[in-house]
Amino acid sequence: MTEAQIYYNKMTKTPLTRLIVSLGIPTTISMLITNIYNMADTYFVGTLGESQQAATGILFALQAIIQAIAFMLGQGGGTMVSKALADSDKNAADRYVSTAFFTSIAVGSLFLIVGLLSLNPLLYLLGSTKTILPHARQYGACVLLSCPVVMGSFVLNNSLRYEGKAFYAMIGLVSGGLINILGDYLLVMVFPLGVLGAGIATAVSQLISFILLLVFFNKKAQSKISLSAISRDIRVLLVIMKVGFPSLIRQSLASISHGMLNNLTRPFGDAAIAAMSVVNRISAFVMCVGLGIGQGYQPVASFNYQAGEYKRVKLGLLVTMGIGMVCISFISVPCVIFSKEIIRIFQDSAQVAKIGVPALKYACIGTMFLSLSVPINMLYQSTRRAGIASFLSVLRSGLLFIPVLLLTTSFFGILGIEISQPIADILTGLISIPFILHFLIKDKGPKHLS
Repeated sequence: MTEAQIYYNKMTKTPLTRLIVSLGIPTTISMLITNIYNMADTYFVGTLGESQQAATGILFALQAIIQAIAFMLGQGGGTMVSKALADSDKNAADRYVSTAFFTSIAVGSLFLIVGLLSLNPLLYLLGSTKTILPHARQYGACVLLSCPVVMGSFVLNNSLRYEGKAFYAMIGLVSGGLINILGDYLLVMVFPLGVLGAGIATAVSQLISFILLLVFFNKKAQSKISLSAISRDIRVLLVIMKVGFPSLIRQSLASISHGMLNNLTRPFGDAAIAAMSVVNRISAFVMCVGLGIGQGYQPVASFNYQAGEYKRVKLGLLVTMGIGMVCISFISVPCVIFSKEIIRIFQDSAQVAKIGVPALKYACIGTMFLSLSVPINMLYQSTRRAGIASFLSVLRSGLLFIPVLLLTTSFFGILGIEISQPIADILTGLISIPFILHFLIKDKGPKHLS
């Protein structure tokens, strides 16, 4: 039996719960480790002071911009690779992954150059204050220098996932994450390089992740990356971008809204920015559980939909929502109960705790609704309904969050800052319900799709 036949049987015959969990757990672990080393930056830099810790929060928005483009190319390319493999067209799979990969390296290099040349105005745009700027510059320069390998890693990671090789994607990301945590300790605590040390640790760890992912891809993936496989037909890149567009919207709006959040928080002082930075890191940690399980479902949905196994796609959606609810609750509930102790770990400041503790409780309540909104969004993207997926993507961080943030801040001040994202999360989950029901009841397959 060929590798392609083994993969086909795996995706269409393996019991759904076992298949989704086997693909979702490595992805979830990868995302957890990624968020852990983001929180490690927040923790170690937090020992230096409020302004230094706030700098990592400012750069969170810049990292979201970089990830937005990378997610678009990675998930768009991965979806099309999965479709090509379901159609037994390996040449097309090579074409999609090579085009996505080398485009990501080129775009990452452009980000590096333009970002370094306009670093100060960029950081002010993202919400920096004069006291935060010197620290944000050091961390931001490292983030930009690592941009090409970060974007390339996203494409490699997503392509491995969509080929059912989530375990190897996990090893690549986890290795980099552990190195980053060790680097933070050494360069911030042992060798006092401050925020610059945290930035260097992050950049080095991302380079190591990239190298490992590239090695695993070359050895384990069915599709292959090569310069000769890059498509000269612009339509190939456009298809990748179209399918990945919901990811671009989701991440771009996260960056824009985070920048708005920083700017609206700025009048309340560095302590408020630091508090919301900690809360955003922790809530992102919780959110990555929902995203990880949802991304484990993506290759299942994409492959089975193309293969005509529509009942498996629908049942898989229900399984994913159930697993997501259990896993998110497992983390969110303790975060609500021990919110004060958790905030104090990252910043032992009474003012930061005053703002951060209630904000963390509200955020964790909002994340419970991700088990509704994330799987259906992933489903529509994986089955190449970019229009519906894009609409669902704009809700949480844009169409709902931005007006909610502006209204609640105007009426309630710092409380409005704290409750804006949870309100948007709850509304996004409720709006997702009709889309879930429509797919489960009325969808008849991809006759309308190319």
